[in-house]
Amino acid sequence: MAAQQNELMLVTGGSGFVALHCIAQALAAGYRVRTTVRSTSKQSNVLKGLEKAQPPVNSKNLEFAVADLMKDEGWDKALAGVSLVLHVASPFPAVQPKDENALIRPAVDGTLRVLKAAKSAGSVRRVVVTSSAAAIGYGTAYQPGKVYTEADWSDPEGRSGHITPYEKSKTLAERAAWDFIKREGGEMQLTTVNPVGVFGPPLLWPCESTTCDVINQMLTGKLPGYPDLTLGVVDVRDVASLHLMAATKPEASGQRYLAVAGKSLSLADMGAVLRKDLPEHAGRVPTRNLPTFLVKIMSYLMPQLRDIAPQLGQKKDYSNDKAKSLGWKPKSADEAIASCGQALVDAGVLR
Repeated sequence: MAAQQNELMLVTGGSGFVALHCIAQALAAGYRVRTTVRSTSKQSNVLKGLEKAQPPVNSKNLEFAVADLMKDEGWDKALAGVSLVLHVASPFPAVQPKDENALIRPAVDGTLRVLKAAKSAGSVRRVVVTSSAAAIGYGTAYQPGKVYTEADWSDPEGRSGHITPYEKSKTLAERAAWDFIKREGGEMQLTTVNPVGVFGPPLLWPCESTTCDVINQMLTGKLPGYPDLTLGVVDVRDVASLHLMAATKPEASGQRYLAVAGKSLSLADMGAVLRKDLPEHAGRVPTRNLPTFLVKIMSYLMPQLRDIAPQLGQKKDYSNDKAKSLGWKPKSADEAIASCGQALVDAGVLR
């Protein structure tokens, strides 16, 4: 995965949870990296995060471009001379917005804005778009025991199952990307990476990831108990490594890749991992399960519960066979959870 001499890679949304790890691994592999930030004030955050990267990286091969997914300005300059693009930037809200277009428009328009600028640059060989498992198994009827693969797609209309604005935004953005490549891509290649719930150690604090917040609530005792909710799990470091494989492996062109460690974990499973691996904090980690009927009643009063209510009692598993065919070797789900918790402890940010 070593870079060709002097090859330039663009990573969008440089201060993000996943993007920072992508930047660190790309620099370690020998790439020159350019990353976008919405304002110059964000540059110091990126550099601060990279100081914590392991193995250590030299940021002298990192440069910045100011560009906003909702504006045309700056993208031509950001893509100039770039060979490979990791389009990682995308909104992920803690609470779903009342107007779904507040999520859908930035996701779709932002993705197309990056692809159009990449095509216009004339130098871009491949674009990797960070999609999501949200684009794979939602808005369709729940099928107990089904293992989802890259062949599956979410139904943005939700004709036979529930779909949130976030899930809809990721589905429509990925569809738009594939349609653009088919229609206007020419020689430029596209690959998508579809992560499940991304855990593991952040490089930057405060961490804006909702998964970090879940682990924080468990370790501080703010979560009173566990809704019957199950999530796919993957370590952020493995998500980054899969992005680099998706960008560089010849066989990855034109493909989707689920990023998932293995079997999905319930919230109660995650709590058990934290109690075992961080015993000094075990006393505050909840041990009881919340009755589903109670969570559904609470969802009428608490917006953050409203969109998980339809998923209560459902267990969705995802296959990582295709990603492993590239040589990808993910850490276990337990390690992703434990390392996220340990990072919170080490950073002194439990609150």
